[in-house]
Amino acid sequence: MSAQITQTTSFIGGRHVPSLITYPNIDPATGGHLGDVSRGGADEVDRAVVAAAKAQREWKRTSPQQRSALLVATAAVITANRDELARLESEDTGKPVTQAYADVDVCARYFEFYGHTIESYYGQTIPMADDMHVYTRREPYGVTGHIVAWNYPLQLIGRAAATSLATGNCAVAKPADETPRSTVRLAELIHSVGFPAGAFNVVTGLGAEAGAALSAHPGVAHLGFVGSTQTGSAIARAAAERVVPTVLELGGKSANIVFADADVDAAIPSLLRSIIQNAGQTCSAGSRLLVHRDVHAEVVDKMSAAMSEVTIGYGLDDPMLGPLISAKQHERVEGFLAEVDSGQIVTGDRRPEGLADDLAAGAFITPTLVDSVDPQSRIAQEEVFGPVVVTMPFADEDEAVALANGTDYGLVTALWTQNISRAHRVAAEVEAGQIFVNTYGAGGGVELPFGGFKKSGYGREKSIEALDEYTQTKTVAIKL
Repeated sequence: MSAQITQTTSFIGGRHVPSLITYPNIDPATGGHLGDVSRGGADEVDRAVVAAAKAQREWKRTSPQQRSALLVATAAVITANRDELARLESEDTGKPVTQAYADVDVCARYFEFYGHTIESYYGQTIPMADDMHVYTRREPYGVTGHIVAWNYPLQLIGRAAATSLATGNCAVAKPADETPRSTVRLAELIHSVGFPAGAFNVVTGLGAEAGAALSAHPGVAHLGFVGSTQTGSAIARAAAERVVPTVLELGGKSANIVFADADVDAAIPSLLRSIIQNAGQTCSAGSRLLVHRDVHAEVVDKMSAAMSEVTIGYGLDDPMLGPLISAKQHERVEGFLAEVDSGQIVTGDRRPEGLADDLAAGAFITPTLVDSVDPQSRIAQEEVFGPVVVTMPFADEDEAVALANGTDYGLVTALWTQNISRAHRVAAEVEAGQIFVNTYGAGGGVELPFGGFKKSGYGREKSIEALDEYTQTKTVAIKL
């Protein structure tokens, strides 16, 4: 953040917009104060939408080549400010700084990827008759609104902003209440490379105020949201009242399915990462572990041992696991564990020992494994959003599929097997937007379409498919 800025402010029309009303930004590791945040509301949202609409009148006329140059330049300036952005991200979220650096790199990659691909994104010609020339155009919506969660601030807003700008839209972003700083800094960097003033705007504030105002603003032509299914439903209703398209990336209760022929030793590191990455506060976290009865005891023992070796501490010290995002989230996770009425807590479910004195008020919890839970129990059905994994044994392939599909969510599933035929069969039957085999996740996965089935949302982000989400098709038919 620029040295003269003493408050994390909204960034509108290429300028910082401070507010007389603020709220504190809390360090999740210490409970201390990271600074004040402008509490923007409907007035700031309206100002941002007007600025974006003005910029879009110019921006939509630019060529793909011109957009490409600025997007690639943004990727370069993000990389040049990598250390600063990673520090902001680690402090705001509590995540280990290595993970924060990865988030910065992926954010830069989005701008680079869409900077390169937009020059190859075209409409189509459609053959009809010799005396007809028919073609389609992909045109921007106008002003796009983006409300994102606190778990991956730079990644989430980076993929939305890069796609929106690449396709000729201009944007207004509302970062999460808890994690505004890196998004505001990104807005500064986007402006610095030569985008029109107002091409990318940020309104800081509370979700119930700024977020609600953005989702209901009549000047917003397209909405994207990442967060809880409950809030996503409210945003979808607001969009439906105005007949505005939305992309919703919502909750998940993703499963790792370990078959009897799996290489268990090779799987354990990925199984562990899938639940401790970002302290388990990931929509695609591997929070359910479905294990064939023949290897169930082995997987539980080895997973428990791996979890007990996880280092915990302050994000900038780069442990394996940082704190949860807030005391409120810590209380929520503890509430799930207190209600466990089936299965057995094998490891975890406590505050870590040996933390420095200044971390005593931090939102820390040890990685937790709950074995053999009832598949219909709350902890097996709902998103915990913490480093908590539950196991369920299965007897055969059909039962594994039934368990995998047995929640309201369908975001990610991983299959662990050496039988490639089984992998294809199960991948076809599991209801999820992404299926991995003998791995879990693929780095930033910028090239891979990402989105959910069922209550995990709709629409796709990342990949070439995201360009379709941010454009509308116009068909032109000419009688020759």
